[in-house]
Amino acid sequence: MATAYGAKDLFKMVRSHVDTRAVTAHVRKPFRFLLCGDPALIAAFRGLLLSGHPDDVVPLDAAQCLETIVPGRPLESDPSEARAVVFLGRRGDAAGADLSVLAPLKLPILAVTVDPDAPGSGPAAPPAPGTSAQYVVPALDREALRGRVFAHLVACSKGVEIAVGRRLPPLREAVAAKLTRDAASSALKVSVASAVVDHIPLVGIVLGALASAGDMVAITGIQLMLLLHVEAAYGKDPDVQRVWQILPVIGGGFGWRALARELSGFVPVAGIPIKGAIAYAGTIVVGESVTFFLEHGHHMNKAEAAQIFERTKKDAMQFARDAISRFRKN
Repeated sequence: MATAYGAKDLFKMVRSHVDTRAVTAHVRKPFRFLLCGDPALIAAFRGLLLSGHPDDVVPLDAAQCLETIVPGRPLESDPSEARAVVFLGRRGDAAGADLSVLAPLKLPILAVTVDPDAPGSGPAAPPAPGTSAQYVVPALDREALRGRVFAHLVACSKGVEIAVGRRLPPLREAVAAKLTRDAASSALKVSVASAVVDHIPLVGIVLGALASAGDMVAITGIQLMLLLHVEAAYGKDPDVQRVWQILPVIGGGFGWRALARELSGFVPVAGIPIKGAIAYAGTIVVGESVTFFLEHGHHMNKAEAAQIFERTKKDAMQFARDAISRFRKN
């Protein structure tokens, strides 16, 4: 691909897939988390979510996205902006509270109990709109909340994740993880679709090379947008020029995709999920590498990146096989 088009032409093709204006629009999207329960815990939780801004100055739009409510009373803000309700209580509070009065809001309700003597626990998936789920944490700090509460709060914020990360710094790691998984799933679908075309004899002869070139550009575009999305969630304005700073990470993706095409050629059927798995895992490496850099101020080493790749490849292979199975059934 690089030989046929040249590095300059390749960058132009990839650049056409990058939309900085869309990133800026996502940053500005409004949202609200509604808080209720124990006033002291609400204050502590609010203070935690608003911590981490430069010079400890909380922007006005960040403060406005957390609204304390009285269950059963009308909201003071636009209901359409609300994404989830967080009930905060101590041991026994959730059992004595009537959370059903929150059901008309048609929002996921995360009932968080703070119990220093109990191990952390929570459901595997976030609650559906209009229902509640119980979480237990030993304290209201990042370490105790990051496992389930933060991840599920972000999962309830579909479409506004970047804005959530921008305004609430403690949620940025969870936001980056979700953005990375979503981008990796998109990359897998593009790669599998391309591989399927390559293995349909007549279509493959006519479109095979074009599909291979197209999936390289599309997947790299997905990875570059992922970079901009994660950086925006971490408070950085979208700037394509910063792409050059992580080109070695993105470049690794080209190597993985080239290997996928070779395997696809040697093992025609098995090569389809292999190609998809490598596109998926490569995108995970990109997202987690960028997140690691923004969290720690330095890049992860090759061994750490390889561990991420191997960790995600098995799941990606199963995902790809399932996609091929559904394609054959249809």
